[in-house]
Amino acid sequence: MRTQLAQTWAGFWDGRSEREKTLLSWGGAVVGVVIAWSVLWAPAQEGRAHLRDTLPALQRQLAQMTAQANEARTLSAAAQGVTPTGGALKDALTASLTDHGITPLQVQLMGNAVQVQLKNASFPLWTTWVDDVRRQFKVQVAEAHITALKDDGQVDLTASLQPSTVK
Repeated sequence: MRTQLAQTWAGFWDGRSEREKTLLSWGGAVVGVVIAWSVLWAPAQEGRAHLRDTLPALQRQLAQMTAQANEARTLSAAAQGVTPTGGALKDALTASLTDHGITPLQVQLMGNAVQVQLKNASFPLWTTWVDDVRRQFKVQVAEAHITALKDDGQVDLTASLQPSTVK
């Protein structure tokens, strides 16, 4: 196969005049350069130009995102130290009860504590809620009166929650 290809090429090449051989050689070289330029050099040059144009904007975005992340860290640390009290705590606990699907009978402010009364409430749902508000609002249960109902897991309860003294 290789020999046959070499013979075919030799027959073609030998049948050309010197002028045709020169034109074919130069034409092949030009075609090779054009192919090399369009496949290798031009895309690389365009990519470099694109990167050169977009890199400063990307660096500015990175600097801005880094600054925002640092600000978020400082705000997060500051927010963790703030425990709502008084009416703000009452409003926060009322909203949290609603978010957890618990309907309170009464939520009232008593001194620095908030008293929550529930009737026929799911005890597991209530304990999950207490754990969430303990973490989120830094409160603790100061006092709780819980009465079990005939239905499994259902209770009537009155609980007082106050800002936690332990940080």
